[in-house]
Amino acid sequence: MQPTRARVVDKAQAGWMGMGRGAGPKALGFFQILVVFLCTFHTVSSSCRILKCNSDFWSATSSSHHQTGAEDPVEFCTALRTYAHCTRRTARTCRGDLAYHSAVHGIDDLMSQHNCSKDGPTSQPRLRTPPPWDSQERSDSPELCHYEKNFHRHAAPPNYTHCGLFGDPHLRTFTDTFQTCKIQGAWPLVDNNYLNVQVTNTAVHPGSSATATTKLTIIFKSFQECVDQKVYQAEMDELPAAFIDGSKNGGDKSGANSLKIIEKVAGQHIEIQAKYIGTTIVVRQVGRYLTFAVRMPEEVVNAVEDKENQGLYLCLQGCPQSQQIDFRTFHSQNPETGLGKNGARSNTGSFTQKMAGAKCKEKLPVEDLYYHSCVFDLVTTGDVNFTLAAYYAFEDVKLLHSNKDKVHLFERTSDLGPGNTASRQGLSLLVVLLCLVQCSAVLL
Repeated sequence: MQPTRARVVDKAQAGWMGMGRGAGPKALGFFQILVVFLCTFHTVSSSCRILKCNSDFWSATSSSHHQTGAEDPVEFCTALRTYAHCTRRTARTCRGDLAYHSAVHGIDDLMSQHNCSKDGPTSQPRLRTPPPWDSQERSDSPELCHYEKNFHRHAAPPNYTHCGLFGDPHLRTFTDTFQTCKIQGAWPLVDNNYLNVQVTNTAVHPGSSATATTKLTIIFKSFQECVDQKVYQAEMDELPAAFIDGSKNGGDKSGANSLKIIEKVAGQHIEIQAKYIGTTIVVRQVGRYLTFAVRMPEEVVNAVEDKENQGLYLCLQGCPQSQQIDFRTFHSQNPETGLGKNGARSNTGSFTQKMAGAKCKEKLPVEDLYYHSCVFDLVTTGDVNFTLAAYYAFEDVKLLHSNKDKVHLFERTSDLGPGNTASRQGLSLLVVLLCLVQCSAVLL
């Protein structure tokens, strides 16, 4: 059974909604549901500050739980009252915003559950735990909001990693593992203390087992003096050049420009630069579907408070074994016909492997895994736009990967079916063995 959005939300510490890890169970569940609203509905006005209220509440509750090991009822009620006061201040500009109304109702429910009085003290939200590369820098230092400048003052140059998702769909993880998957529904792509990414894949055609990315949600969490919490969302046929609150940078804080969106090609290609965490994200729409690529320091990848559940997302651990597709099995079952995954015929016409190979060679002359992914997608979907998806995914790797010797991947070319390199090597080995046997017989 494929995981639905509801199931992802229910997995409190294993899903992409890791933003409220430090809060108590009830608060955590509410905040996760609230984030779903934020990612589903566009805010009606950039002056609606509900995102800031949400972020401040999370900061206060996560800090309390992290320091005490349990939810402090007095501090939690204080945080709730502060949260309520924040929503009242922004009520006028958020009147038509569904996320705002969800927050208001959620606060009332939590106050009732925790027996909190609406009258009582409030407090300023606590700051999040400083990142590991922040070695007690002055809060007014501009380097706090520039990862590379701050990092280089105290340590060796950071080691950057890359993850990408494209096509039907193909995943390249932070560890350079390459997989072809059949994931459908909502899945966590990236999850750490500073960034969450969720991807939604749907069937390419009704009843088809071929899937592709139709929705992408990226949450940049509020970070000290640098950026407010920001949410970016792209969907099929809608690739905006702004966050869902209409802004193009990190908000009103002093380091707001350390997070910004750059539109490369209107409606087709955007780049998000998050300098405060040394991260670059590229999102494209190719044909009707989306592609994702990210360059991120290992230090940021591994910045996870909940170490027990660290890495429960696609870019680090890859697709579950049950969701992976073996190239060798697919091609051996469908050597010369345009068949979909598990033998399901494409609804758009067919490409034989030979036809698909010729088409993919036009954009990808090297027979690496990007080329073979292109062939796979043409055979399974019949959609020539997947040729461009593989091509641009490879271009993004060239741009973002820190090790140029690892741009091409060939590790699994032995899985590419009849007539492949492995088959030829096996035949050569058999010939050598037969020669040795014959020579031995002659000598004896």
